[in-house]
Amino acid sequence: MFEPNSRYYNLKTSTFTTRDGEQVSFVRRQFLPRGEDLPLLTEVIVSEGDRLDNLTARTLGDPEAFWRVADANNAMNPDDLTDLPGQTLKVPIPTV
Repeated sequence: MFEPNSRYYNLKTSTFTTRDGEQVSFVRRQFLPRGEDLPLLTEVIVSEGDRLDNLTARTLGDPEAFWRVADANNAMNPDDLTDLPGQTLKVPIPTV
């Protein structure tokens, strides 16, 4: 259902049957990890003009892994992470 680098890849799915008999598959609820609990790979300092996808491409080798950095920094809005140059961001070790 999802690509291997997706945060939803390993989540369990369920099926809901509508009143007219149509079956709809969905991903079960996920609780995000606390950033403090994620093993740290490195920390990076945000530079002027940095984008999260570029940062994760450099550090994790995958521009679509931005959600890992968002989780490690307890960010609800990933775009906020690169708003302040000089800010230090945690980059977690990628886990399955």
